[in-house]
Amino acid sequence: MELELVADGLRFPEGPVAMADGSVILTELARRTLTRITPDGRKELLCDVPGGPNGAAIGPDGAIYLANNGGAFIWQERDGLTFTGPPPADHQGGSIQRFDLKTGALTDLYTHCDGQRLVGPNDLVFDRHGGFWFTDHGIATADGRRYGALYYAKADGSYISQQRSHMLSPNGIGLSPDQDVVYMADTLLARLWAFDLAGPGKVASTKGAGPGRVICTLQGYQMLDSLAVEAGGKVCVATLINGGITAFDPDGSVEHLPAPDLMTTNICFGGADMRDAWITASSTGKLYKTRWPRPGLKLNFNA
Repeated sequence: MELELVADGLRFPEGPVAMADGSVILTELARRTLTRITPDGRKELLCDVPGGPNGAAIGPDGAIYLANNGGAFIWQERDGLTFTGPPPADHQGGSIQRFDLKTGALTDLYTHCDGQRLVGPNDLVFDRHGGFWFTDHGIATADGRRYGALYYAKADGSYISQQRSHMLSPNGIGLSPDQDVVYMADTLLARLWAFDLAGPGKVASTKGAGPGRVICTLQGYQMLDSLAVEAGGKVCVATLINGGITAFDPDGSVEHLPAPDLMTTNICFGGADMRDAWITASSTGKLYKTRWPRPGLKLNFNA
């Protein structure tokens, strides 16, 4: 995989979105901003985002929807690299936000579900009906961990539902090409889950005790972050420690493509043939571009 450096000097880039004009909009988690990167590498600040802006996606109204973890990390610098650390003592929880590209307005869309505060929203994906699935990563605590969850919500702020709870560390999320399966990467387990859907916004009942189907659990010390799905159905998951992208086939076979950052956190697809791939290298603060061997799945909405 030959990588072209598009931009550097970023502060833990996450959540890249390939835009129709060839630019990439991403979050800078440690800088707390939403930033546009032009094809020639110029950076344009779109918005300051207090808390911890992580995943991003374009909704049916052309706005950008953000998963904000509420500032869940104390940032650590080692040997010129940036890493996530423990949560600050004053962390209260996160939110789902909407950023209007036309007006520049940033608003909170959801902060609670059924009266309970969202802990650390991480990533989101829109279905063809205009609703979105999102993950709550949970948070580390002084004496253990608060679990994460899988949610579905409507873009107009009228409905939110927790579909799976007591998940260890939900992170990347995506839909299968036929949109009858939601894929979710669990960071600390290094596991890719599949949840069959009974209908829009509804996970089907499962047989046995498991919350969903296990596609694959990686061996050794590596962890999973955000993901994007290929047009042919493979699920490409950014892989931590063993830095790069791991492509999971739905049958459980895997292929690893290395990248020069042990905190490789995201991949997104775009371009005329959907084979342009942008990869965030977060600890080194870089955005790379490459030609992917297969086309990515076109998302339901863009701007």
